[in-house]
Amino acid sequence: MKVTTQSVNFNAEDALTDFIQKRMNKLDLFYDRTIGADVFLKVINTREKENKIAEIKLHVPGDVFVVKKKCKSFEEAVDSACGSLERKLVKKKTKPTVLYAPKIS
Repeated sequence: MKVTTQSVNFNAEDALTDFIQKRMNKLDLFYDRTIGADVFLKVINTREKENKIAEIKLHVPGDVFVVKKKCKSFEEAVDSACGSLERKLVKKKTKPTVLYAPKIS
């Protein structure tokens, strides 16, 4: 899966981007038709310890899932967001697809 990582107002280290790529690749185990993902990493200047935000937009055929998590570290935020995406992908996979059928009068 193609993962695009953007860090806002800071430069992400290679170790962080490698972690994100590995964690996002695990999503293919739950739904194998994923197209790609956009990951946005932001730091909020507050006094709170939980000031790191990870926002993930996952593109699948016919849908886009968006998850935003705020945690103490980017690794924790990405891991939490991927957990939410896993649940959404399992739900999408088990949901029956509805095909268009014209009404017969």
